[in-house]
This record gives sequence, C-alpha cells and structure tokens, in this order.
Amino acid sequence: MNNLTLKNLLVNGLIAATYAALTILIYPLSYGAIQMRISEIMVFLAFYNKKFIPGLTLGCLIANIPSTLGAMDMVFGTVSTLIVTILMYKIDNRFLAAFAGALVTGAIIGWELSIAFGIPFLINAFYVFVGEAIILAIGAFAFGIIEKNQAFINLVRE
Repeated sequence: MNNLTLKNLLVNGLIAATYAALTILIYPLSYGAIQMRISEIMVFLAFYNKKFIPGLTLGCLIANIPSTLGAMDMVFGTVSTLIVTILMYKIDNRFLAAFAGALVTGAIIGWELSIAFGIPFLINAFYVFVGEAIILAIGAFAFGIIEKNQAFINLVRE
C-alpha cells in the first residue's frame, strides 16, 4: 500500500498547519512547565489512522519554533509527539492511549524542562503530565462522540 499520495500530503499539510496555528494562537498556555495545548487533542487522529502521524509531528515541530526554548523544544517536543502518535495508533483503547500519551509527554517534556531550568524532573514531569492528561481526556471523550458519525470514520479510515 502506497500512502505517499498528493491527497495524503495535502491532508498532512493541513493537519500540521492546524496543529501549529492552534498552539501558537494560545501562546501563553502552550509553552512552559504547565502546558494546556488544545492542539494536542488532534493526536487522536493517529488513533484512527497512522497516515496522520507525519502531519501531527510536523505540526508540533512548527509550533515549537517560537518557543522560548527554541531548538531544544523543537527536538524534545517533536520526538514526544512522534512517540505519542505512534502509541495512539498502537493502543486500542482511547482512554488508555490518552493516559500513555500524557505519561510520555510528561516524562520527555519534564526532562527537557528540568535540563533547561534546573527544576527537579519529577516536579516538571508531574505538571506537564497533568496538563496533558486533562487535554487528552477531553480528546478521548470528544473523539468518542465524534466517532459515532459514520462520515467521520469513513474519512479517517480511508
């Protein structure tokens, strides 16, 4: 199966742009020790189809360009999003996937912040985990409702 089609490239471009725009638009909440990135709800697209992983990962990379941590955030955040989206695709339960995603994000971004600011890892990991867990729990509930729409399922699974 060849997923490198113009349609997939365009869809992933739109996903990346949307993720980045949603993150940057709420700048104060998107960066730092306590993060509430509304855009993270979008990682649930990978739960339904792995073809969305590149767009989500690229969106995170772009969103982290204006971060005060610069290149460090671009690397750590992008790696975190890549791992989280792969987990989203591999785990069959939305809520378990959300919990796993929050753990991974808390650990990776917590480590990044402890390196950058010299604050103990566990404190950073906890705060990032809590923010991510809230957003991903909302996403798990929202996508549970959305997936009842057959048109949505047809769109994401094609």
